[in-house]
Amino acid sequence: MKSILSKFILLTLLFLNFGCKQKSETSDTNKTNSTNEIQYAKGFEIYKQEGFTILKVTNPWPEAKTHFTYILKQKNGIVPDSLKQYPVIAVPIHSIIATSTTHIPSLEMLGVENTLVGFPSTDYISSEKTRKRIDAGQVREVGKNESLNTEVIIDMAPDLIVGFGLNSSNPSLDNLQKSGLKVIFNGDWTEQSPLGKAEWIKFFGALYGLDSKANTLFSKIEKDYNTTLALAANVTNKPSVLCGSMFQDQWYVPQGDSWAALFLKEAKSNYLWSDTKGTGGLSVPFEVVFEKAQKADFWIAPGDFSSLKQMNESNPHYAQFDSFKNKKVYSYAVNKGAKGGIIYFELSPSRPDLVLKDLIKILHPELLPNHELFFFQQLK
Repeated sequence: MKSILSKFILLTLLFLNFGCKQKSETSDTNKTNSTNEIQYAKGFEIYKQEGFTILKVTNPWPEAKTHFTYILKQKNGIVPDSLKQYPVIAVPIHSIIATSTTHIPSLEMLGVENTLVGFPSTDYISSEKTRKRIDAGQVREVGKNESLNTEVIIDMAPDLIVGFGLNSSNPSLDNLQKSGLKVIFNGDWTEQSPLGKAEWIKFFGALYGLDSKANTLFSKIEKDYNTTLALAANVTNKPSVLCGSMFQDQWYVPQGDSWAALFLKEAKSNYLWSDTKGTGGLSVPFEVVFEKAQKADFWIAPGDFSSLKQMNESNPHYAQFDSFKNKKVYSYAVNKGAKGGIIYFELSPSRPDLVLKDLIKILHPELLPNHELFFFQQLK
């Protein structure tokens, strides 16, 4: 039961939002002649220098009190003495172990997916391109995130391990770093703005010396997102929206400041819990949800259900909602990878433009008559 609860909470966090002991940041890293190149993301910063880049991860996990600074050194680059206290990573890297499915799209978009040599719990990866490499034995299973197989990883000796932490306790990553391997934190999942999540492609661009390509890719996503946003700028009719589903005896909905709630706001909906404060999930008794949302126009993201029949079998009370009766239920869980991984969790942080288009298509179909739903599907 504990593992089921942990999985549910993790999946909820991924929809609501999708350390190693190192020296903390000092003012030395700010004594540069460059400015931060990151515009939307709040969790990392990039400062370009002659022969090296300063990469700061300022929010590796929620409410983190520890910041990490890394020096990405180019060939023949000279790192000043004042920065040698920080981990130095030779770039471009040529082999990598990633630890979150949200890292996979960045590698593929940059065209460096062939450098991925290891991943924990590879069944979670949905991308067809990377699945072929897994099936061919080119990507090795390296345990689970909470208990990485350190012996296997040390034997593999990758150029870099990109990890993530739920908090400051990360013993597996600590041990790998103590063994001499290079470890770097990625906090993409902590970002709350759609474009902030997508901008983490620049993190990987810096690791591979592909900054220009990463900037171009992000600029295209940014442009498409803002163009779509402008389509709905003058919408006055805002359909009411219910989210989430029951787990045990509580209903979990995205809080009003979460990534999911922001999407619904920008898609011009009346999300019924938009006035709540917080960026995570809110547990609400069924009776409260029913009273408030029985007549909601749409039900978006009802957990990991992929059919109305499945929902009804799980909880017959779902059928009492108007959105269910009218078949206005849209789920991100229909599209899965070959091993059952939900594509939305893997790809949506990198493609907020497609998420926004889907939601506007659902809520205001006249604005995007030619768009075919990509992540969300109407349940039948």
